[in-house]
Amino acid sequence: MPIKIQKGLPAKTVLESENIFVMDEERAMSQDIRPLEILILNLMPVKEETETQLLRALSNTPLQIDCSFLMLSTHTSKNTSASHLNKFYVPFSEIRQKKYDGMIITGAPVEMMEFEEVNYWTELSMIMEWTKTHVTSTLHICWGAQAGLYYHYGIPKYRMEKKLSGIYSHRILDGKVPLVRGMDDYIMAPHSRYTQVQKKDVAKHKDLQILASSREAGLFLILKKDGSQVFIQGHPEYDRMTLNNEYHRDLAKGLNPEIPCNYYENNDPFSMPILCWRNMATTLYSNWLNYYVYQETPYDLYGKDS
Repeated sequence: MPIKIQKGLPAKTVLESENIFVMDEERAMSQDIRPLEILILNLMPVKEETETQLLRALSNTPLQIDCSFLMLSTHTSKNTSASHLNKFYVPFSEIRQKKYDGMIITGAPVEMMEFEEVNYWTELSMIMEWTKTHVTSTLHICWGAQAGLYYHYGIPKYRMEKKLSGIYSHRILDGKVPLVRGMDDYIMAPHSRYTQVQKKDVAKHKDLQILASSREAGLFLILKKDGSQVFIQGHPEYDRMTLNNEYHRDLAKGLNPEIPCNYYENNDPFSMPILCWRNMATTLYSNWLNYYVYQETPYDLYGKDS
């Protein structure tokens, strides 16, 4: 089944070139199917790139997905045009009365700041509180996962000695949980961050379960046991070249970054990176949509048929 997006969204052309079935609003309205309503709060600087990555990740499912993008009123994007945001994004004030089957909160390049120092923390906190009553399941990515764990559970983040960047192996700790169903015992996933949450803090909360962790990269996948919240301390949505672009950007800035681990063949930063996490990412997002969104959400989000 297709993924439904706004007509004219730049990601549509990219996804169609990859043979991904994308349907615009006009065609979707002619089908007698209730698509899953997914809201995406995109906090990443280059929003068009993240849009494409997330829509690609959500596309490999037999379910029809209707994606909407949310923007913050208390933050002005410096890397995305106002015309793009005004055309494809909606402010929270316009959707706060609505309910959604699922929501994704992305990462953001604000790790070095305390949560309360982030200029949109108050608005983000209000949105995260709202998800508890208006969203069936919310998926948090990287800094978004750290922010969610801090807001909902008071779990702190810790600064690491150096940036964690690369592709790391993680062990699946309980393969019977539907979120990791179909995955191998070990999975590869990208990380790009300066901070982390620690096992000792997560373990204090009995309604949280750690599903995947790495000796080198730490915790990767944390689930609230009722399925209403998923926390991913990494970037499974990254495409082949994302870490490469980050590395060469920082290199050009004179930041002397370390070469991303386990990423380039022969550790050559001018070679084509090895793609070894796409199957994991596809399985992860498909499992989330199927088992924690589609299987749990009512047909009528507003309760008439639930």
